Amino acid sequence: MPVEVGQQAPDFTLYNTEQKEISLKDLTSKSNVVLLFFPLAFTGVCTKELCSARDDISKYQKLNATIVGISVDSLFALGKFREEQKLPFDLLSDFNKDVATKYDSLYEQFPKFGLKGVTKRSAFVIDKQGVVKYAEVLADASKVPDFDKIKEALENCGQ
Repeated sequence: MPVEVGQQAPDFTLYNTEQKEISLKDLTSKSNVVLLFFPLAFTGVCTKELCSARDDISKYQKLNATIVGISVDSLFALGKFREEQKLPFDLLSDFNKDVATKYDSLYEQFPKFGLKGVTKRSAFVIDKQGVVKYAEVLADASKVPDFDKIKEALENCGQ
């Protein structure tokens, strides 16, 4: 079932690349949150997407937003990817695919390589009350989320 604007975001707890548990509840207690689900670390479009968020990090900070990237990669692969790309935000491993399933952001069959259970490229803006303010799930993995609409949703969240 898709996660829709106006509903309470499904809570979760995942490990980041420093092997520390991060929960949505903890994140929303401090700021608005941008969840960026991405298919696979070290791939061209995923690198472009996350580096775009990295390069615009000051804008997200001004909008009182914490960015979090989520994929089914292991936290060790994500750690190397985060280090190489100098990403200033957490990458979380949804290796067991529980969170991607909750957010209806999982391919049964990834369009390339015949892989099963790869994260769909998706973006969600969640305000400090845990309410979804923006939801975009892309069927085409070669596309990136609409970052202008993400920022617009954040502007409407308030500080």
